[in-house]
Amino acid sequence: MIEVRHFRSLVAIAESGKLAVAAERVHVSQSALSHQIKAIESHYGMALFDRTRHGLRFTPAGERLLALARESLAAISEAERDLVRLKGDTSGELRVVLECHTCFDWLMPVMDEFRRRWPEVEVDLVAGFHADPLSLIAEGRADMVIGSKPPTRRGLVVAPLFRFEILAVIANEHRLRNKRRIEAQDLAGETLITYPVPETRIDLIREVLEPAGIRLQRRTAELTVAVLQLVASRRGVAALPNWGVKNYVDHDYVLAKRIGTKGLWSELFATVPTAMAERPYVDDFVSIVRDTCAAELDGIELLSAA
Repeated sequence: MIEVRHFRSLVAIAESGKLAVAAERVHVSQSALSHQIKAIESHYGMALFDRTRHGLRFTPAGERLLALARESLAAISEAERDLVRLKGDTSGELRVVLECHTCFDWLMPVMDEFRRRWPEVEVDLVAGFHADPLSLIAEGRADMVIGSKPPTRRGLVVAPLFRFEILAVIANEHRLRNKRRIEAQDLAGETLITYPVPETRIDLIREVLEPAGIRLQRRTAELTVAVLQLVASRRGVAALPNWGVKNYVDHDYVLAKRIGTKGLWSELFATVPTAMAERPYVDDFVSIVRDTCAAELDGIELLSAA
């Protein structure tokens, strides 16, 4: 008989495409997840997947069970939210501040879904650029920061979201346009266009340039589109998340290159005060971020939610 845990496994496989990644998401070993799938296939006498070199591909039977899984899990989540409401007042406020400005594009559908699920909660973005977004939590001006993992600090709860690749972004006519990947020394003499944040928060500088002893002239812009306009105009190079530049690369506005042999990767977290973490809608907001981004953003990997 199919169970809720099987539904969660099917959705995890659909969103990751890989058994190992899906197993991590549902907190079981890869062999345990394989056993789950074999048990379902044995029960129905039908294969749920075709194994390809690119990962798992659902068969028609698998697609039908996947549709059932999504419908059922959505209904369960809605019922659980209703039960929470029956226990007491769930009204409140969730003020979100972004450390990474490229989060705006994917955060909008997240907030729309959150408003649909929790209409009694006032959710809003804290406007403006903030060099130290965590200070807004300490000052009582924000309830959640979405950004890099903060130092361990009493009174804060950190929820993992996902990891993503940072790409070097260059103009179409740039001298490095024919290189498959870009190394630190390739950037010597360039102007680096970044958001106006301390150098310690810029992955390219901290993880790639400084270890190689390379220091670049910096130019800053607060908006992602402004950064990309400067790059396209050959005023410098940038390093931005893969999902933040995908549309611009697809429309031949700029070029994006892998940084180093294995790529430059960063991680995203949601940080909230301990008291705020106890509110049920905060946990649901984090789940919406993870589920939405897994489904919509190419090239990301969900971090373990252990």
